[in-house]
Amino acid sequence: MALKYTDTDRHILRLAVPNVISNISVPLLGMADTAIAGRLGDDANIAALSIGTTIFNFIYWNCAFLRMGTSGITAQACGAGRHAECANMLVRAVWLALVLAVLILVFQQPIGMYSLALMQGSDKVQALAAEYIFARIWAVPASVLLFAIQGWYIGMQDARTPMYIAILSNVANIVFSVGFVFGLGMGISGVAWGTVGAQYAGLIVAVVFWLVKYRPYSAYFNLRDSLKLAPLVHFLHINKDIFLRTFCIVIAYTFFTAASARFGDVILTTNALLMQLFTLFSYLADGFAYSAEALSGRFVGERNTETLHRFIRRLMGWAFLIAVLFVGLYLVGWKEILGVFSPSDEIIACAGQYIGWVIAVPLIGAVPFMIDGIMIGATRTKILRNTVFLSTVLYLASFYALSPWLGNTALWIAFLIFLSARGLLLYFGSDRLNVEKIIRDRF
Repeated sequence: MALKYTDTDRHILRLAVPNVISNISVPLLGMADTAIAGRLGDDANIAALSIGTTIFNFIYWNCAFLRMGTSGITAQACGAGRHAECANMLVRAVWLALVLAVLILVFQQPIGMYSLALMQGSDKVQALAAEYIFARIWAVPASVLLFAIQGWYIGMQDARTPMYIAILSNVANIVFSVGFVFGLGMGISGVAWGTVGAQYAGLIVAVVFWLVKYRPYSAYFNLRDSLKLAPLVHFLHINKDIFLRTFCIVIAYTFFTAASARFGDVILTTNALLMQLFTLFSYLADGFAYSAEALSGRFVGERNTETLHRFIRRLMGWAFLIAVLFVGLYLVGWKEILGVFSPSDEIIACAGQYIGWVIAVPLIGAVPFMIDGIMIGATRTKILRNTVFLSTVLYLASFYALSPWLGNTALWIAFLIFLSARGLLLYFGSDRLNVEKIIRDRF
């Protein structure tokens, strides 16, 4: 009976499948960019793209609190039937996104140069990475605005609109990148400018969809109400915790690339390709986690303890199925997947030494992703902040303790410790996902 497909599963999938499609399009886009860079005839382009992408992941993941903070509060307002608050949340999220975008553009030079200084690639790789970074930086305003708008859509229990936006913008990205790189001969900067054009195309599509589907909510827009102190402080407080939580995660992922560079360009390139496998898993798992955000936020807003408990149980079941799916995929097809990114026999052979650690990632990482989504929807942000901080400390300590003896293997072991610590600390920090406590603590 536990495996029987239920109406609860159907409701989860109604939100999760579009989110999965949206999220899968992102790593597929990254894979396409990596494949384009790999066909430029020099593996230094892949390493440079890895460094540049890591730096933008650092920027965008730190701005991702906009999406998560907006989705949780909006979902709770939607569940409680407070339409004016839903509209005002969009206003708050948009103006905060604009402030962030302006700050990043103003300080782009120190951000770019300091970030590159933290990486330890060869001079050639660093030069190519700089070319990529200072072109792609102009996509930032569109990208952070999309975080805010997509978070609002998810909070409104609408997963299809972000899916359409993601598909259209990512198809545009591939078309632009291929045209700029191979048609205009722009090299690695062509990949970056392809992303710039696609992000603004995505923003235009997002606004058009909002005008078509949600125009009646414009009647609720009230700048004065959206900037009232109490809800604004609540929004900023939640975003502060999510920002700190995300900052620690970004530190962990960025450190992975920076530490990889210490072992030479071959290991850097190999780890960059292996992390594409992790990225593929993480975006599928996040698709269900976004569903968890929307549903937990809605049922917390409704104060519906029984339904929230039922949905959490089924979400955990889906986490297990996702883990099994990816373990099987990696066991059978890892060489074929990596071969899409790089034709280098040396890189594929090097990857074979570490593939076992990648295969273990889904088994350890699926549950933390799901609990994270539940806590975001419930806006239990202190738990998220504190648990990931402790996990990051364990991650860094493990690497520095083991790396003198194990080298790159120590990095993968430390990464798995980071994922497992997040899961355990989230589970026990939420009192073993005690639903009554989750709702009570929110109110």
